Amino acid sequence: MLAIISDMVEEFLEVFMDDFSESGETFDSCLGNLAKVLKRCDEADLVLNWEKCHFMVNEGTVLGHKISSKGIEVDKAKVEVIEKLPPPMNVKGIRSFLGHAGFYRRFIKDFSKISKPLCNLLQQNQPFVFDKECQGAFEELKMRLISAPVVVPPDWTSTFELMCDASDHAVGAALGQRRGKLFHVIYYASRTLNEAQINYTTTEKELLAVVFTFEKFRSYLIGTKVIVHTDHSAIKYLVTKKDAKPRLIRWILLLQEFDLEVKDRKRTENLLE
Repeated sequence: MLAIISDMVEEFLEVFMDDFSESGETFDSCLGNLAKVLKRCDEADLVLNWEKCHFMVNEGTVLGHKISSKGIEVDKAKVEVIEKLPPPMNVKGIRSFLGHAGFYRRFIKDFSKISKPLCNLLQQNQPFVFDKECQGAFEELKMRLISAPVVVPPDWTSTFELMCDASDHAVGAALGQRRGKLFHVIYYASRTLNEAQINYTTTEKELLAVVFTFEKFRSYLIGTKVIVHTDHSAIKYLVTKKDAKPRLIRWILLLQEFDLEVKDRKRTENLLE
């Protein structure tokens, strides 16, 4: 696909595998772009499946996500299937459920923290005991999927903001931008801490949350201004500590790549609380 229509990609065409979406700033330009794409397909002897072709739509489903002028939403049809799933009866069932739910983890705040009881059952030599804590995590994830928020696509001309937070067992973050005074989420991300990271001090965990966030969203943040909402003292600690541990030095080097401004989360709204 890229070899056939490479000159159109990122101009008015986006391609993923054998699927493509064409757009235009106006109705007439959209028709003109569509004509170019169809002509190229004809020249390359590409056959389009008519049932999968949708023209001049205000919304549509792309890669399991509903796209419209409101933003990006989960595909309700896929969520309804997950909603009707019974509690897993074995490790295979846990792995299958987490795989389905994890596809939409960008919509779920603290996904790793919520799913931790279920993930624990996947550990080697761990007896399968689906207790109340696991049942609660299972129901919570299904509820979060049903009520998943609408996330917005990034505006590359606006400043990105990061909300970072750390708990005893996980770190989480929200990437977003301001539309007026309102903070709109683009992406939620989280992960659990390993055995060594659980023993980090509170300050180190806060720093780890920041580092994890910048590594996760590097493609969004490199070369642009970023506002970070986190514990201000943690950043000061990292920068000024003279006898820093090797991992803290690595964190310093990573953060130096970015143009960041730190704001104390105690004095600003933190959407991860």
